[in-house]
Amino acid sequence: MKLLYLFVCTCLISITAYSQTKDSVSVDTAVKIDTKAIKVNPAFPAVSITLQSLQHIETPKKDWIAENWNTKVFNPYKNIKKQYPLQIKFDDSTYASPIPRKKVITSRYGWRNRRPHNGIDIDLITGDRVMSMFDGVVRYVNYHSGHGKTVVVRHFNGLETVYAHLSKQLVKVNDTVQKGQIIGAGGTTGNARGSHLHLEVLYQGIPIHPEYVFDFSNEDNLIRSNEIWVTRRWTSAYRHNSKRKSKIELCTTEEEAIASKAEETKVYTVRRGDTLSRISNKYNVSIARLCKDNSIRRTSTLRVGQKLIVKQ
Repeated sequence: MKLLYLFVCTCLISITAYSQTKDSVSVDTAVKIDTKAIKVNPAFPAVSITLQSLQHIETPKKDWIAENWNTKVFNPYKNIKKQYPLQIKFDDSTYASPIPRKKVITSRYGWRNRRPHNGIDIDLITGDRVMSMFDGVVRYVNYHSGHGKTVVVRHFNGLETVYAHLSKQLVKVNDTVQKGQIIGAGGTTGNARGSHLHLEVLYQGIPIHPEYVFDFSNEDNLIRSNEIWVTRRWTSAYRHNSKRKSKIELCTTEEEAIASKAEETKVYTVRRGDTLSRISNKYNVSIARLCKDNSIRRTSTLRVGQKLIVKQ
């Protein structure tokens, strides 16, 4: 604001100087009150300095920690309208592994047992250290339905990571944590069959496919890009199969995300009387393709309300 005030003042000084010296100084700019067009000569030192200062002003970063900060509920964004595609930026190129051993995914983001599985399950041994993937602030520490003992860390780019089924929670809400810092111990609390870490990636409360953002295939712990655009395809569990790795088609620009949205697959909800043959004829896709994309057999019984991926 001070720089803007300085700029206005220097413009007035420049205009005054011009009017006083117009007979002896050749100036390329002119003041035309009638056309409401004011041109300022950037050769004046004060104007030049002010313009340079304005060019170096950076737009202040959004304070994600202050926005919708609620330590009592799992999702504080329920009543906030979301706009797609989502844009996520990273200053880092790598993340800290959430566990101290090789990452083995036992269940993926996707449709599982007639309900969405909004994260990935990573194998561990009860008592294993669980670490924060990035710097951030602990927003939620509680026993959450299904998740058991849970810790949610909000990071400084707006992303939140969820660590569930813990045996111990070793941080408190509002604690500042560092990348790789221990925040808990792995376990089997909640609805867990065997010890594992249930990891979710949230953005404004929206569960994003973790493997779309992060590469878990090796120990390089790479973030797929410093800028990632997310369409509804990667925030809808029913579009994926928890038993199969999804093919990652990353969008790093808004243009790519918009183009990708136009090419997204359809999701069909099975109705009473539907058969694979009827759905195949309706969308002009083969039964074999329907079976492959949905990990079902030709003899599988379709249930009313079941979601089927249809790639045309």
